[in-house]
Amino acid sequence: MQQISNELQAKREKALLGGGEHRIHQQHLKGKLTARERLVVLLDDDSFQEWDRFVEHRCNDFDMAAQKIPGDGVVTGYGTINGRLVFVYSQDFTVFGGALSEAHAEKICKVMDQAMKVGAPVIGLCDSGGARIQEGVASLGGYAEIFQRNVLASGVVPQISLIMGPCAGGAVYSPAMTDFIFMVRDSSYMFVTGPDVVKTVTHEIVTQEELGGASIHSTKSGVSDLALENDVEALLLTRQFMDFLPSNNREKPPRMTSLDPGNRQTPSLDTLVPADSAQPYDIKEAITKIADEGNFFETQPDYAKNIVVGFIRLQGSTIGVVANQPMFLAGCLDIDASKKAARFVRFCDAFNIPILTLVDVPGFIPGTAQEYGGIIKNGAKLLYAYAECTVPKVTLITRKAYGGAYDVMASKHLRGDVNFAWPTAEIAVMGAKGAVEIIFRKDKDDVQLINARTDEYQQKFANPYVAASRGYVDDIFEPRYTRERVCRSFAMLRDKKLENPWRKHGNIPL
Repeated sequence: MQQISNELQAKREKALLGGGEHRIHQQHLKGKLTARERLVVLLDDDSFQEWDRFVEHRCNDFDMAAQKIPGDGVVTGYGTINGRLVFVYSQDFTVFGGALSEAHAEKICKVMDQAMKVGAPVIGLCDSGGARIQEGVASLGGYAEIFQRNVLASGVVPQISLIMGPCAGGAVYSPAMTDFIFMVRDSSYMFVTGPDVVKTVTHEIVTQEELGGASIHSTKSGVSDLALENDVEALLLTRQFMDFLPSNNREKPPRMTSLDPGNRQTPSLDTLVPADSAQPYDIKEAITKIADEGNFFETQPDYAKNIVVGFIRLQGSTIGVVANQPMFLAGCLDIDASKKAARFVRFCDAFNIPILTLVDVPGFIPGTAQEYGGIIKNGAKLLYAYAECTVPKVTLITRKAYGGAYDVMASKHLRGDVNFAWPTAEIAVMGAKGAVEIIFRKDKDDVQLINARTDEYQQKFANPYVAASRGYVDDIFEPRYTRERVCRSFAMLRDKKLENPWRKHGNIPL
């Protein structure tokens, strides 16, 4: 028995070494942790239970039979984060550059299948050179098997991807179908075709970082939800992030203890909105002052800054926040903002997370660039997301709510449960000056008349009272009472039940 135990221990130690000491050292020189080191940081102490440690590839071509390493380039299993079950896979760049083989893919699929059975999140730590070329179509089939499971798990269990190294070619599509993607600056990148192919086909000369680095994907493409400075920060932030999410779509998010009183007043909110409606202010100040202990976990903070999305807690319960940001593009909706917010709303709806919407939107951005880019269909994505959404929805209009953008931003007409307004709210088809210039276009050269009519329009329509008189706004109150009113509303809605008509699935405008 001792001999058998020694043999087992030797095999375990070989698996733990991955690609060997030299390659581990090379990984450290790049400022990166190894696959196993990452799991130590991500998971609770001594909670990781590994599966398929001794799996090896089955390829015999190109001398691969002589290059078999236990685990085959990915560490898989399950553990806990703050006591809650999660399934994980961590690709090992020290073994064949983390390249995906048939066996490698089977390991990932096994933990994804089990996560679906027990209803637990899946977290993928991606660090791979792509498909293992020596295996040809078998490795491509492996990717497709993972893709299929990503789709089936979507909206059933949360899926998080941490890009901690290369992720190229077909490898990018699995993270793309997960709910959130976090990237590490200067050491991770994502692209469908690399710089060499780009140079050959389009004659563009571009570096990996310029083509698909964390900065690009967190600011320009919107592919990445967060760009973190290093592996440790990304892993620790993921631990924090998971506390906001339920384990699956049949549960509500975890409720934390909060010492922040639900009836806390915030007098400073009374002066947040400037007297001049053309002046900007930071909507994040309102979010943090409403939230428990001022904590706001923002996602995609550097992409489509004219809209803000993220998570807060109210009386310990997770709440998704969508807010127009007057600091950028006056808070107008455009293509990027609509897509960003729509995907966030749909995630919250899938996982039973109530939504607070803060509205200060002058409308949709005009111009040929937006129209040619498909603002009609892209704007409709946000409209569709809110209209389909069945979780509790509380909306607060802080200032402008003009035109179709008023409708889109969780209005009462899109089954908003509770709709509030501050006294500074302006709910109308458009701004007073623009409206008057259209209504009295024949007299547009009469400055005195136009000014008088503008003042008249401002007094009559640029306020929340017309909407309130029709029941489109449930109440108007001073900003200092916002936290109390919002907390009470979500508490009232805690047991809300609303179901959409049966259907295989809707056809969202893509």
